[in-house]
Amino acid sequence: MTHDLGPMPSTSPDHTSEHTLDNIPKHKLGPMLNAYPDSIGGNLKAMVDFLDRPELADVFSSFYILPSLYHTDLDRGFSVQDYDLDESMATRDDLDRLSDLGIDLKLDFILNHASVLSPQFQDLLTFGDDSTYRDFFIDWNRFWDGHGEMTAEGYIQPDPDVIKDMFFRKPGLPLLMVEFPDGSRHPYWNTFYQKVWREDGKLKYLGQMDLNVKSPLVWDFYSDTLGTLAGYGAKLVRLDAFAYTSKEVGAKNFLNEPETWDILERVRQLAAPHELELLPEIHASYGEGTYEILANKGYPIYDFFMPGLILDAFERESGIYLKRWTDEITGKGLRTISMLGCHDGIPLLDLKGLLSDEDIAKLIETLVSRGGYVKDLHGQKKMYYQVNCAYYSALGEVEQRMLLARAIQLFMPGKPQIWYLDLLGGTNDYAAIERGGEGGHKEINRTNYTLDEALERLKRPLVQKQLEMIRFRNTNPAFTEDADISFECDGPKISIHWDTNGKHAELNANLSDCSFTYR
Repeated sequence: MTHDLGPMPSTSPDHTSEHTLDNIPKHKLGPMLNAYPDSIGGNLKAMVDFLDRPELADVFSSFYILPSLYHTDLDRGFSVQDYDLDESMATRDDLDRLSDLGIDLKLDFILNHASVLSPQFQDLLTFGDDSTYRDFFIDWNRFWDGHGEMTAEGYIQPDPDVIKDMFFRKPGLPLLMVEFPDGSRHPYWNTFYQKVWREDGKLKYLGQMDLNVKSPLVWDFYSDTLGTLAGYGAKLVRLDAFAYTSKEVGAKNFLNEPETWDILERVRQLAAPHELELLPEIHASYGEGTYEILANKGYPIYDFFMPGLILDAFERESGIYLKRWTDEITGKGLRTISMLGCHDGIPLLDLKGLLSDEDIAKLIETLVSRGGYVKDLHGQKKMYYQVNCAYYSALGEVEQRMLLARAIQLFMPGKPQIWYLDLLGGTNDYAAIERGGEGGHKEINRTNYTLDEALERLKRPLVQKQLEMIRFRNTNPAFTEDADISFECDGPKISIHWDTNGKHAELNANLSDCSFTYR
């Protein structure tokens, strides 16, 4: 059966009787929903109610739930106090219902840091030098002892030669001055966010404190956490901020080698008894080759290249760079998790080495003209950038482009991850930016819907056609890890084929008028 999704609305009959989840082999490449637990209806229960609707039957095999289902306090989930469920967001019953629907989980584990409100850091604040967790976090002065000068403020300023190559995520030294019960102040390593104020005569903190991977207690914590996530139904664990975990005097302290790889391997050994697969998450340019190092070590990789390459393909009306990337995936046997939109911005740094700097700059200009916001690393232009923008808005809010972008993603190699906002045809949310205050640009593509609003959006042709395509991907037996995949490109015309044991699926598309068929 051929599905024609050209400019005219499709009138193809429902194909789902041909392939159902009951009569095909289970495999790891089924589509994965991606959302916060409160993205629809305010909690995970409402999200599961949404997924249990007949319109969503056989659409998703996995669900990447962002970490606000844990006890968290900042960055919409990425500052974790502990990995117990926040029952205002998610309960074990909700997770069990997902399992009953045949949906496994991808969950986050933040390796590098924990919230200052974590029980370990609170113990440190309460007991100071007598705390069991005195070295669970990184004492700045102990780390740099003998490699700098003590300042009047009570922290060591490292010598220039040992800090000259160090990578900084924010201005100034990455430390937080922590007050112990006896009134003494001790600096602790703090790569990311911090906020300090005094209330009722006591210092109060918010922030994300780096963990000391040289402490046995940290490895006990890692082991316990992986067991907890497996118990929730996780099959895939995304390792957030793993590249910051290794700290060495004189090093960059971002992706230190070989220490970072040693840490990852040790975590993988802890995950193995729970049958968890690890997805180390990192943004780095294509030219650096970090993605290939991870792949060669046996990890799946996040395909941060695809979102920008698809946008570029529409702008130049050619799939030449998409083909080059596809040929590399298949030629090198890379295992990928693909995406269009996500909770963060559209990655563009990653394209360096795949596209020219001029082409990347043109993409940035185009997306900004469509309402996107550019993110740079504390003011340093072109050092780290992504565009915060809903993917549908990045495509100019043209329905046919969104449909073709989704079709390309679904036919590209790997496991497709579907951001809920893109699925529901969401656009740039400028009111959310204003409500978010400082850093509010991140909220541009994180609109929360009531369950009724989400159900109303299911009626839209843009949403119905995406669901039809995703269901096709989830149920067609050609889409397996053993498939032969080919990508053909002739100017604006592209064709992608999957073949597995006599089963075939193909996409034929034209990037000029965005017409396409699939079968």
